[in-house]
Amino acid sequence: MAKTPPKYFLMIRQFHLADFLTLANGACGLAAVLLSMRYMGNQSAAHFLAATALAPAALLFDWLDGRVARWRHMQSPLGRELDSLADVISFGVAPAALGYAAGLQGGWDWIVLMYFVCCGVSRLARYNVTAETLSAGNGKVAYFEGTPIPTTVLLTGVLALAAWQDRLGEHLYWGVWTVGPCDLHPLSLLFVLSGSLMISTIRIPKL
Repeated sequence: MAKTPPKYFLMIRQFHLADFLTLANGACGLAAVLLSMRYMGNQSAAHFLAATALAPAALLFDWLDGRVARWRHMQSPLGRELDSLADVISFGVAPAALGYAAGLQGGWDWIVLMYFVCCGVSRLARYNVTAETLSAGNGKVAYFEGTPIPTTVLLTGVLALAAWQDRLGEHLYWGVWTVGPCDLHPLSLLFVLSGSLMISTIRIPKL
């Protein structure tokens, strides 16, 4: 009896259209990180602004993948996991990288940015674990517990405005404080607020 030949790249062939839109979301996030790194190398505001522009692009793909999955009735656990992983990159790591590139480089700022990303990861993990319970068996989640991670596009918007006004680096809004052995930029407290809201138990109806 002949052996069935191995099917290489089987996983990719099993992807649906919504999954490719989700991957586009993650790709936007990684591109934003790379552009942030390039900005730190050449200080070109165009690269920084391009990085911030990828946030709404990622948000669009994030919105489209859910709509397409529901339209084609192709929702799956794999799609949900892909969505969370892409969101961590685009709405967690990318804003933190942009914040660092913008000038949030004090010792306390490092801690704040790490806290922010950890909150985003925790928020998504909680959602994945509780999604079935929150959907009450009808396949649709009625509300979010804690602010959704895509709301971090507001932080990216603030950084884009700062870049537009040439307020990056030493000219960041509200200056810098020296607290104990390290520096803290008050602007980084917006990341603390965003992260804390994500891991809160505030219930936000899902439209």
